[in-house]
Formats: sequence, structure tokens, C-alpha cells
Amino acid sequence: RGIAMFIILIAHIPWDPWALWIPARFGFSDATEIFVFCSGMASALAFGAVFRDRSWWMGAARIAYRVWQIFWAHVGVFLVVAMVVMMADRLIPEGNYVAKLNLVHFFERTEENLFGLLTLTYVPNFFDMLPMYIGILVMVPIVAGLAKIRKEFAFAFMGATWLLATFAGLNLPAEPWSDRVWFFNPFAWQLLFFTGFAFASGWLKAPHYDRRVVWLAIAIIVATVPFAWYKALNAVPELQAANAAITPLITKTDFGIFRYVHFLAIAYLAYWAVGEGGRRLNASGLPGRIVDTIRLVGQQSLAVFVSSLVLAQIFGVVLDQTGRDSLSVAAVNLFGFACLIAVAWVMRWYKSQPWRKQAVARGDARQLSPKYSGGGMPSAATAAPER
Repeated sequence: RGIAMFIILIAHIPWDPWALWIPARFGFSDATEIFVFCSGMASALAFGAVFRDRSWWMGAARIAYRVWQIFWAHVGVFLVVAMVVMMADRLIPEGNYVAKLNLVHFFERTEENLFGLLTLTYVPNFFDMLPMYIGILVMVPIVAGLAKIRKEFAFAFMGATWLLATFAGLNLPAEPWSDRVWFFNPFAWQLLFFTGFAFASGWLKAPHYDRRVVWLAIAIIVATVPFAWYKALNAVPELQAANAAITPLITKTDFGIFRYVHFLAIAYLAYWAVGEGGRRLNASGLPGRIVDTIRLVGQQSLAVFVSSLVLAQIFGVVLDQTGRDSLSVAAVNLFGFACLIAVAWVMRWYKSQPWRKQAVARGDARQLSPKYSGGGMPSAATAAPER
């Protein structure tokens, strides 16, 4: 998931030349699949025990709390990015950044669209990942409840919901003035999320290491390149026609089945590459520090993701002014990576609550201080705050 965070930043910077080299340019699946699958695994690790060891109601309450957090993260990042592009248009009128982000309707009919923003009936394309995540999380109590009865019921729900999204058009409205629907259909993408959830929950066993499966996964990945790489599509009209013919199978909105197969092939290769228990990731020296840094970014994915959306728009404005030569593009992208790492580090520091540790240390020191020896215990008024 940490790797996906860096790729998502590149993909969101407007006209970033590095985006020509991200996985999405060479295959059907991309960093979105990595993020959703790993988020399913992380959700199982974070919330699954609550459903299993406490109660269904307690698990549902825990999910509701997470939905509440992500909802306000979505609202907050939208307002910040809207402010960024508005200020950019004031400073650089020819930039037309509000229109480029398709936010003209929001500024022209703010009252109506504020209501849509808060009810998730107005979801601009740049801001569609977190609403999808919210929609999927709402389904977690349903799937967890079905799995408590019988795991096959949970898998049946996953499959039936994906089929309804794919063939019956089950989706949600994305704006009040047109019939546009959510770009990331949560009823379709839940299939991948709950696949990761099922692996982390133990409903699905980890696959065996099999060289035949490795070669099959490689074959699937290589075979998709001609049908996804823009240079091949532009050079061979027949490939372009074939790509158009299989559009329902590779669509991103409804998570086409070829995307699922392609991602599972990549996931298996990654699983095989890191070794049993991830032993090949436990390196020392510089490689180990690099792995730990990427892992840290993945662990703090919500803060990193919302930061990347804001940074991407700022970096797009910067590149418009500096030009997109190799040096400028490299400097902006590498600085962006450093910003994501810094955000992850700061979030880890805050979540460790160092002030509580310092307070406990001061309390222990006070109790051991000679000031109190032989003179009785400190008064309740003094001691209580330290407890």
C-alpha cells in the first residue's frame, strides 16, 4: 500500500510525464487495485477481531466510527483543494484551474452543491476514492454478519453485488445536474476489497508457492501489455479495436473482471517475491530502511492520501510555471515523495502520543523524588492528575 501511495501521487499530478511509466500504462489494473486490496486486508486486521471477539454491534460501531473519520477527511480535502485551485486562478488567471478540475458548477451553485457534497450525491472525479471507500466500509458489517453464519454466504454476497453492479447498473449518482454516476462504483470494487479482507480474516488460505502459477501470472501480465500500453495501441489499429471491444471487461468504474485477474496475477508475483512471511523484506542497512519507510507510508495511508491530493494540485501549478523538463519534473516528484514520507512520520509520532509517555515519566519521577521521602505520600490533589 505504501508503493501505491507514491504511484497515486504521480497519477494525480496534472500532466506529469512520470505518469507514463506507472503500472496503469502497461496493464489493466493499477495502484487503485493495490490500495483497495491492501485496505481490505488492513480492515480485517483492524476490525475483524472486534466482530469475532466482541459482538456484531460493537464491530458495526467501530466501522461507523471509521466511516465518520473518512467522511470528514473527504469533506476537508475537497474544501482545501477547492481553495487551492481558486487561489491559483486568482494568481494565474490564464491557468483556468477551477475549470480543469471541473469545479465550475460547485462555485456557481455553491449552496446546492454543498448539500450534495455532504450527502455524497456530488462527487467530482478527482475526489472519488474516499467516497468509494466509505461505500465499501458500510458493507463490512453485512459481510461480517453473513460470514458469522456461514462463510459461503459472505462470498455469495460479494459475487451477487458485483454482478448487479456490472450487469444491472447498480451505482450511485455523482452530481445533481446530470446522470453521471460514481467513477469508482463501490458495489463493484467491494469484490477486490473483500478478497483482501477474506485473506486477512482466514476465510481464504494463502496460496502455495508454485512455479507453474508464477509462470502463469507472468504470462497474464505480459499478454495484457499490448492491449494497455498507449504506444502499442497508437501503433497498431487492430490492438486499439481489440481494446475497445473488451472495454466492459476492463472498465475501471465497474471493476471489469480482467482487471481482477490482472491484479491477482501481480499480487501473486509480489507474494512469491517477498517470500514466506515476507522474509526477503527483512533486510538490513539501506534496503531495510527503504522498506521500512515505504511500509510507514502505507501504514498512514489516509493522511498520506489526502495530503497527496492537495500536493498534486499545487505541484501541477508549479510545473505549469517552471515547464515540464526532466529536471523540474524529477525535482517536483521527488520532493512530493519526501512530503508523503514526512506526513507519515509526523502521523506516526502523533499516534504514539509521546506527551502521555512524558507525563507518566514525570509522575514516576515525582513519586521517587526525595521531596516525598519521609514526609508522607503526596496529597490526593497533587497525585490524582498524574494518575
